[in-house]
Amino acid sequence: MIKFRTMRNAYDTGGELLSDSERVTTFGRLLRSTSLDELPELWNVLKGDMSLVGPRPLLMEYLEYYTDEEMLRHAVRPGITGLAQVSGRNSTSWNDRLAIDVEYVRTRSIWLDIKIIFKTIYQVFKREGVVVVPSEIYQKLSDERRGSL
Repeated sequence: MIKFRTMRNAYDTGGELLSDSERVTTFGRLLRSTSLDELPELWNVLKGDMSLVGPRPLLMEYLEYYTDEEMLRHAVRPGITGLAQVSGRNSTSWNDRLAIDVEYVRTRSIWLDIKIIFKTIYQVFKREGVVVVPSEIYQKLSDERRGSL
């Protein structure tokens, strides 16, 4: 997936990677707050690796933490935007986002995709629900679910 680099590789004196909020650049904050950091992904759409609409691609390390039902999100190409993104963006819980992804896979249609695209455009211009550093709001899926397995 092609993306703008919005964070520095910065480490503390002990060699540990600094937190996301400490590594995000000023320009990166601007790109993220305007959702312009997603523009390079259009190349992935043109190549056929992604779709405009679909579940957002997540880290490979999360695969072992999905339920069988949540694995359905992989039945379609990942998208630049999706039903979960227009249903609360980064402010919804992991369980809700993954359930919304499954709902999208089960009910997808051209009309639903058009509705999601228009809602995305509205949210981008309104800057509604944008979280510049998601790790400040919620933890990684693997960290959240590790204790419940």
